[in-house]
Amino acid sequence: MSAPSVVILAAGKGTRMRSEVPKVLHEICGRPMVLWPVLAALEAGAGRVLVVDSPERALADVLPEGVELAVQPQPNGTGGAAVAAMSKLDSEAPPGFDPAAPIVILSGDVPLVSADVITALVQAHLERGAAATMATTILDDPAGYGRVVRDAGGAVTGVVETKRPGDASEAELAIREVNTGIFAFEPRALRGALPRLSAENAQGELYLPQALEEIRAEGMDVAAHVVDDRRVVLGVNDRVALAQLRRLAQDAIHERHMRAGVGIVDPAATVIDADVEIGRDTVIEPFTTIRGATRIGSGCVVRHSYLLDCVVEDGASVGPFAYLRPGTVLRAGAKAGSFVEVKNSDIGAGTKIPHLSYIGDADVGEGTNLGAATITANYDGRDKHRTTIGSRVQTSVDTTLVAPVTLGDEARTGAGSVITEDVPAGALGIARERQTNIEGYADRRRESR
Repeated sequence: MSAPSVVILAAGKGTRMRSEVPKVLHEICGRPMVLWPVLAALEAGAGRVLVVDSPERALADVLPEGVELAVQPQPNGTGGAAVAAMSKLDSEAPPGFDPAAPIVILSGDVPLVSADVITALVQAHLERGAAATMATTILDDPAGYGRVVRDAGGAVTGVVETKRPGDASEAELAIREVNTGIFAFEPRALRGALPRLSAENAQGELYLPQALEEIRAEGMDVAAHVVDDRRVVLGVNDRVALAQLRRLAQDAIHERHMRAGVGIVDPAATVIDADVEIGRDTVIEPFTTIRGATRIGSGCVVRHSYLLDCVVEDGASVGPFAYLRPGTVLRAGAKAGSFVEVKNSDIGAGTKIPHLSYIGDADVGEGTNLGAATITANYDGRDKHRTTIGSRVQTSVDTTLVAPVTLGDEARTGAGSVITEDVPAGALGIARERQTNIEGYADRRRESR
C-alpha cells in the first residue's frame, strides 16, 4: 500500500484562546502548534501532507517546503474543512500519487500526536480492512470532547459532540471514551460520505465524525483504534489547556535528552525548545532557558543562562547569568561567564569572556582573554560593524572596542581604554586621558557652598 496522505485541519480561529493570533500559531516549546502534527506526519512517511487554513492563509509562512495548503472558504466545521481538503487532494494530485492510499485526518490543535500513533492507526486500519478507523482514548474527565458511541457488540456507531448544551444526552455525556479528532479513511468511502453531512446541530456546523455514521449506514465497517497514551491525543481549547500541553511537551523533551546522556539537574526549572540539540555529558543547571535551533556539544556546562539560536561546542562553559543571542558560536572549551552577553559572534576555542562583558558582531581567535567590562561598540547609529580580535589577546578591564577595529594576535589593551584604531599584533593599546590630580578640591567645594 502506498504511503498515506495526511490532512491537518487547522482553519479554526480558536475563540476561547481570547487572542488575535490563530490558535494553531500559538507556540509550544519553540514551534507553532500546527507544526507539531505536520512534523509527525512527515516523520511517519506520509506521501502527501496537506494543511487546511482559513481564507486569511495565516499558516502559509510557517509550513515546511512541500507541505500543501488548502483553504476552507467558510467556518462551517470540521466537515467543511475535510471537503476543502478532498477538493485539493483530488484536483492537484502530483505525479505518482496513489488515489487509493489511506487518508489520515489530524487536528492542528492536537499537537502532541506522534509518528508512532499515525503509523499504528494506519496499520490497524489496513489490517482490519475498515472503511474508516477513528483513534479514541479513555479520559477520566471527558468534558468538551465528542463521545464515542458503540452498539451492544462494541462496534462504533458514531460520535456525539458536546460543545453546546443539547448536543448530547445525559447517558452520552457519561461516556468516557472520546474522539481524538484523528481518523483514517478509505478515500472512496470518505468522498461518498462528505456530501451527506448535515449541519442540524447546536452549532450549525458540519461535523466530520458524522461521516462515520454515513459510512456505517452504507454497510461498511467503522473501527476504533484505542490510543493508550492519552497525552498524545489531548487537544487545546484555551490557554489553560495550552499550558498543560506545553508542560507535557517539555517533559518529553527533557526525558529525551536525559535518556541520551544529558544531565538536567532540575527539569522543573529548565526550559528547552523542541529543536535544541545537546551532546552527552553536558550538564544543564537550574533556571536555564535554551531556545530555537541552539546546538550544544558534549561535556559542556550551562548555568542559569539564556541561549537562543546559538552553537556551543564541546567542553564550553556558559554562565551563570549569560545571554547567548542568535548567531553566537562558542568554540570548544570557550567560556562565557557571569553577566556576559554575546551576539552574532564567533568566539574561538579556549577563549574566555569571564564576566560583565558585551561582545557583539565580533570574530575572536583562540586562547584570548577578554577582561571584565570589555565592550564592542558595534553600532554607529546607522550601521553595524564587526570587531576582529586575534588569538592570545588580552584586554584589560573596562576596554571599549569601537568597531570596525582589529586587535592582532597577542595584542594587549590598557585598563579603561577606548580603542578606536587597530592594535598591531603583539602591541599594547592604551587610549585614555593622562590622570590629573587637583589638590585641595574638597576644600574648594566646601567653601563654595
